[in-house]
Amino acid sequence: MDNVPPPAEELAILDRELARLDARRAQLLARRAWLLTLIRPVAASPQGAWAHGGRRFAAPPAETSPPNVQNLLLTLGGILLTIAAIAFTLVSWGHMGIGARSAVLGAVTVAALAAPALLVRRGLTSTAESVAALGMVLMVLDAYALHAVALPETDGLGYSAAAAAVLTAAWTAYASVLPRLRTPLPVAAVTAQLPLSLWSLTGSAGAPPIQWALLATAALDVAAAVWVKRDTIRGIARVGAAVTGGGALLLGLGQSVTASGPVAALPPAALLTAAAGVAMFTAWRVPAATVAASVVAGLALIAGAGGVVRAAVPDGWGILTYLLCAVALLGVVRSPLPRRLVPGPVYASAAVQGLAVLAALPLLLVTLAGPLSVLPDIWSGAPSDARASLGADVPAEGLTSAPVVLLVVAGVLVLFSRRPDPPAPPAGSAAATAHGRAPDAPLSSARPHPAPGSSAAGPAAGTAPDEVPSGADDKATGAGRPASSDRPGMAAGGQDASGAGPWGAWVPGTGNPAAARPSHRDVARGGALALGWAALVVAPPAFGLGYGLAVAVHLAVTLGMLALAARRSPTTAAIALACGLAGAAGVTVLALATRPATFTVLGTLVAALTVAAVVARTGAAIRSVLACAAAVFTTALLGALAGAAELPPHQAALLILVVPAAVALLAARLGTHSVTLPLECTGAVAGLLAIALAAGDRPALALVLALCGVIAAGTAVRPERRITAGATATVLFVLATWVRLAASDVSTPEAYTLPVTIPALAIGVLRRRRDPEASSWPAYGPGLAATLLPSLVAAWGDQHWLRPLLLGAVALAITLAGARLRLQALLVLGGAVLALDALHELAPYVVQVVGALPRWLPPALAGLLLLAVGATYEQRLRDARRLRESLGRMH
Repeated sequence: MDNVPPPAEELAILDRELARLDARRAQLLARRAWLLTLIRPVAASPQGAWAHGGRRFAAPPAETSPPNVQNLLLTLGGILLTIAAIAFTLVSWGHMGIGARSAVLGAVTVAALAAPALLVRRGLTSTAESVAALGMVLMVLDAYALHAVALPETDGLGYSAAAAAVLTAAWTAYASVLPRLRTPLPVAAVTAQLPLSLWSLTGSAGAPPIQWALLATAALDVAAAVWVKRDTIRGIARVGAAVTGGGALLLGLGQSVTASGPVAALPPAALLTAAAGVAMFTAWRVPAATVAASVVAGLALIAGAGGVVRAAVPDGWGILTYLLCAVALLGVVRSPLPRRLVPGPVYASAAVQGLAVLAALPLLLVTLAGPLSVLPDIWSGAPSDARASLGADVPAEGLTSAPVVLLVVAGVLVLFSRRPDPPAPPAGSAAATAHGRAPDAPLSSARPHPAPGSSAAGPAAGTAPDEVPSGADDKATGAGRPASSDRPGMAAGGQDASGAGPWGAWVPGTGNPAAARPSHRDVARGGALALGWAALVVAPPAFGLGYGLAVAVHLAVTLGMLALAARRSPTTAAIALACGLAGAAGVTVLALATRPATFTVLGTLVAALTVAAVVARTGAAIRSVLACAAAVFTTALLGALAGAAELPPHQAALLILVVPAAVALLAARLGTHSVTLPLECTGAVAGLLAIALAAGDRPALALVLALCGVIAAGTAVRPERRITAGATATVLFVLATWVRLAASDVSTPEAYTLPVTIPALAIGVLRRRRDPEASSWPAYGPGLAATLLPSLVAAWGDQHWLRPLLLGAVALAITLAGARLRLQALLVLGGAVLALDALHELAPYVVQVVGALPRWLPPALAGLLLLAVGATYEQRLRDARRLRESLGRMH
């Protein structure tokens, strides 16, 4: 059935729909225009609408608001009136009498100060602010005029102090009368900073010292910051208190430091104590400045008390006096002060202790590195005492207190480490789940919870979370992961018992407690350990001990650090290891003065480092560092033996090779232990040192390279080192051959290239057997090119016939082999070398023939060749394509 309406009816339907759409469009455009009038003002213009009746142009937005324009105009007017008043006062003043002068300035000032009251009543607050500012400037000019005319004999500083005080009071009263004005009170607050300071500068009787004037001003500023409610005044008062109080503290500190005796140090101490009181009051009443003000209070107390004690002790002990005062300040922890005021003095004490430690560090550096000055004169004899071994002129008055300072700070850290750790966060909190810890895990542990029945049950009962028993990580194997039976501390597969590989002890998120963030107790213990070590190291030069006793003390301290590195918790072990290695280097350099001391120290260190590496249970990283350090000091001991035997460097290199050989044997025993790779790298460095020592003698260098190749070849027997060590052995053997040939004055290139070509071709054959589809270019190309190309270059410069003949025969054989085996590399390289070699042999005859031919014959032959090529061009293209396809099908 056909439902399509007739054309006339369908046209009527379309007209009705279009009319409905037009009406709807007009309605929407009208709504849009009304919404635009709500968003931004519409320009009142007869042409503001389009012909379609919808869209209007909006007026451009204003760049400034009317209040801003008003303020700008008022500010400019006030500035101009101020400039005019200043010019009138300074320039035109002399042209009027005293009465006229007073009348003019007084009338203008009174009018400028009275007008803001009327303006404020009418609501013109901004205009009133400008006029009031003009009135305050006129008051300053009135004060200047009064001094210039009526009081010219008055002291300028004293008059300025009095005028500043009067103006401050007047402006404060003016602001209280007209509280709606915002300018007078801030200006009065700024002016209030001047009276006491200016009065102190007069030096008159009764005037306070400048530092006390500044402190009193700071106290008034603090009072204003505490009790005044307006934020503007509080801000000005806080800035003023910081500036004036800081100036008073600096002046008092300077006087305290330069005081010649205890009595002279008492006034600055009183000033600093008063400043501490003001700062502590500020910390108590101003919560935003609690920490900063309490820190300043603590520093001021330390400076005041330490200055008095410093003036009473001999020179060189001043740092210790300040340090003891800082330690005494820590008693504030037990005082009845509010808890929020305690951290500031503690921070101040910590800062002073840190500065005291920094002051002692130069002596530590000189103690460790000073003996390097004897390197040009090794084994020249023992110095007179430990101070003489420093190699630098160090003043004696500052030495004795240095170890005492370090020990005092170390003792403070020990006491701090006895404080309990903060309580763990609630279960399920963000802090509890940080770093991969389970919600109910202790804060100091990152160990995941073992499954029920697992053997990895964590630390023994009764052990603190951050005090994991020594060796617990190495003995734990985890569920389903059996431990290796022949390597203590190692899990199956070469993993460390911690489950994180060679560097698992220091890798976060590995499930090892060593990877957790150290607690404050661990950090404090580590700091105390480092400072105690530093104190013992600097003690011999500080107290002027003999050379032998200094070496013994230094060596004993180093051995103690190495023992702690092997058996303590990870954080303490890392610090102990760093101190032990630094001490080992320092005592080694110190022992270079005499031969017995050198061998005693090096032998002891080698034994200690070896034992520590074997028994260490503090993580794979520390064991690796200990093992590598043992290899390094063994190398140094062998070098010392070579020096004692007066061996030349190239012979000493053979003795140094004992280290990489021993490392290779030990690595074969350790297998995939976490210590193996770092130890092998250290042995490789010792091998490079041996090569460098033998570089001056070619035969010895060839022998050293060959021995290194033997060591590398032995290492290549292990499956995990087969590729790397095998390639290294090949390179070393080739280098040894080349050096030996060069030492024998062999100049034939084939003697150098054939040792490379033969192994390369053998490797290529093995690769092609394993992968028959492999290309012949990477398999045979490098090996063939290593000999063919240098021999071709030598043949082109050779005047004899034997080398070109042999090269051509070899190239022909390679070409035929390539054609027979369908190998692209052999065919292309052999053919190219054969062609170039033949060209070299035929070149003289070709030159002779060309010289005997008529001159017109070469162009004629060239023309015939072009004609022949042109006539058979298509055939030649087909031949070239077939040749290319044939080469492409080869391997």
